[in-house]
Amino acid sequence: MELVRRHAFTLGFLSLFIIFVFFYTDDETTLQRFTGYTMGTSYEVQLVEFPAGVEPDVLSADIRALLSELDTGIFSTYAPDSELSRFNRFPVDTPFIASDSLLEVLQMAQDIARLTDGAFDVTVGPLVNLWGFGPTIGIPDEVPTPEAIADARARIGYEALLIDVAQHEIRKQRDIYVDLSGIAKGYAVDRLATLLDNAGVDSYFLEIGGELKIRGLKPGGRSWVPAIEAPMDGVSQVYEIFYNRGDTLGVAGSGDYRNYFEADGIRYSHEIDPRTGRPISHNLAAVYVIDAATARADALATAFMVLGLEAGRALAEREQLAVYFIYKANPDSFADFVTPEFANYLGQGE
Repeated sequence: MELVRRHAFTLGFLSLFIIFVFFYTDDETTLQRFTGYTMGTSYEVQLVEFPAGVEPDVLSADIRALLSELDTGIFSTYAPDSELSRFNRFPVDTPFIASDSLLEVLQMAQDIARLTDGAFDVTVGPLVNLWGFGPTIGIPDEVPTPEAIADARARIGYEALLIDVAQHEIRKQRDIYVDLSGIAKGYAVDRLATLLDNAGVDSYFLEIGGELKIRGLKPGGRSWVPAIEAPMDGVSQVYEIFYNRGDTLGVAGSGDYRNYFEADGIRYSHEIDPRTGRPISHNLAAVYVIDAATARADALATAFMVLGLEAGRALAEREQLAVYFIYKANPDSFADFVTPEFANYLGQGE
């Protein structure tokens, strides 16, 4: 059996990267930027200006401290002493005292799991590893057998994760492994936005590994203008652009066109459906979500990729969500479906 791997992802955090398009003018050269690395990927903070009394060096240090706490302090599955790593090692049926941040993310993850009938599941790790898309990049010796898939499915299930908010406790009903890479970056963006809001910053563009939070306007009263990437291998190309029009937006995307392997001419996506134990096989190529919370957009984007176009569209329309679906219309071209809530940010005019 011939196996071929294509991959383009950062350690521990699989994501679709949104391209950023900026039409720079003289008045935009005053944008203030902070960059660095967190959660196995990069981050960028762009501010129009600093509020009075805010020192750039102090703000930069606060940003680094917050992201470090959220990454290696709480959500990392690579840092052995992180809160999540300690919980994953904790005995079954034993209450674990959790921080406010971990509780908040787990509650949101469980809400989206229920909303999507399990298409989003933070315990899917055993299946991801089985199909060769886990932390150790490698091609599996062969496509997993039905028996191996059934065994891995027996070790997942979001319903086995119990949360007691009143007692600040979480507990595992069986030996599951929680990985928050499908929501933690978005949450970190939200927390970073809160830090800037509290500092009095009223216009910014934040990005961590492709997840965004946008507020206000650029210099000259112009919209921030992110772009959606065409779902194709190779050099990045712009598929569509949108305008925040001064609104505060959380944006996240997901796609299956760069992380996959092929076996005997069959392509296997890195997007694993927790409900079947197998990679997705529908025609949805990429999806973008706008939401007030980037964490929620982050998780929903993953869920929509698992659900596929028809089920995803039905959910988006029922819940009145801002979603942009890009799907394979035929082997040589793409088509898209955009909900009215997302369409509000498309087209000319800022």
